[in-house]
Amino acid sequence: MEGFLRSCSAALKHGSEEHSGFHVVLGNEACDVDSMVSALSFAYFLFKTSGSSGRTPVPVLNIPRSDFPLRTDNVFLLRESGLAQEDLVFRDEVDLQWLLRSGRLALTLVDHNVLPSNDSDLEGAVVEVIDHHHLERVPSPSCPVTLETVGSCATLVTEHIAQKAPEVLDRQVALLLYGSIILDCVNMAPEAGKVTPKDRQYARFLESRFPDLPPRTPLFQSLQNAKFDISALTTEQMLLKDMKAVSGGDLKVAVSVVYMKLDAFLQRRSLQQELCEFCHKHRFNLLVAMTISFDENSEPFRQVAVYSSSTLYREEVSQALERAQSPCLSLTPMSSPYADVKAYLQENTLASRKKLLPILKDFLRDWERRASRRGAAGDGEDLEEEEDELDEGFEPSRSPGADEESRPPRRYSASRQRRGVGGVGGEEEDCGLVPPTPMNSLVDGCPLDNGMPRITAQALLEKFSKMAATSEEEAGGEEGTAGPL
Repeated sequence: MEGFLRSCSAALKHGSEEHSGFHVVLGNEACDVDSMVSALSFAYFLFKTSGSSGRTPVPVLNIPRSDFPLRTDNVFLLRESGLAQEDLVFRDEVDLQWLLRSGRLALTLVDHNVLPSNDSDLEGAVVEVIDHHHLERVPSPSCPVTLETVGSCATLVTEHIAQKAPEVLDRQVALLLYGSIILDCVNMAPEAGKVTPKDRQYARFLESRFPDLPPRTPLFQSLQNAKFDISALTTEQMLLKDMKAVSGGDLKVAVSVVYMKLDAFLQRRSLQQELCEFCHKHRFNLLVAMTISFDENSEPFRQVAVYSSSTLYREEVSQALERAQSPCLSLTPMSSPYADVKAYLQENTLASRKKLLPILKDFLRDWERRASRRGAAGDGEDLEEEEDELDEGFEPSRSPGADEESRPPRRYSASRQRRGVGGVGGEEEDCGLVPPTPMNSLVDGCPLDNGMPRITAQALLEKFSKMAATSEEEAGGEEGTAGPL
């Protein structure tokens, strides 16, 4: 495979004018092990079997090259397979839009079945899909779709190769596929709720065909250890390590898997400030962090945090997750040291991000419909009333012993942002594209308010009382000096 990968890089860098086209195999934007392996293996299969089709197969990892070191399990498996990072092609190294415009692009999607909104212009180039997530794609006779809800997309790629060209499999490709299946299916443990009969079938197929593959449990443990090694990562890197984004209307949501317990995550120094900076930098209105850890029996322990500086966004999304029935997440509220973070224990440990994303997408579709109706009415008052209702009776968690009077009033109006007040449409007032007015204390928890004077509720009340007393004295003086009518 090394020679194939080097030829892909060379073709893109130096020979694009000489090629009639490229068949890009594109993984999803999380670029986890399953996505990477599926893209590499299926592109290699096309290279070995496409003959003189005229299009050069190229696997593209759907992240910038600079983000790859954050995928510590990807780095480990790649090294174990004898492949070099330098030979990979990343999304920021190929202009897919230019290839599309020049009529040189065919796309196969692996480990996802629909393109995100920012890539929607590439839809016409999609010729095949191999995926194991919830089907969102509109069926088309021109684009065959292989979709089964197995534990690993690599299982479906292995099946495809085994049925059509088993001679393509060598030990290097087999190790990539085997490692991905073992990791995604949590060492084939049934209690984790990931493995299916087909995953077991093709794991055994690879084991029987290549008896010298590493033993299953040591390989899984090594991959798991690499995946959970986040000791040197910043908060931003931890969130980017395994993140997917979804959006609807003016609401853009990041969903990150964080490989530690939520309690430890919430205790990170300056976390609320870092979450605010993360959402501001990457243009998210809200972040859902799904933490996961494992006990000594490899059983998962899951918790969820919902962060947004907007009370409306935070409450709406939290309620959607709490009310979800397909599946029911069984969320139990936990204490949170931050007003802008809602924390939960997720008792349904079988509900991974793959199960949570459809819940969020359904919510976002409904959110977009509601926003459209409000826009058609030309009136944002209903949304402001919704926010007022949410604020009444809602008492966010605070740190123990927090001084309530030291916290400035916090009010956000998503409806005003939709109408573009201040030239900032669709962004949060405290973490938007331009800095807010610091004197309104809308940037509480962000670095923008460092050093600004605090105006407490008590100070405001005292000021108003003095103003009222002065007015009464002046009115009394006027009455005493006025002559008879």
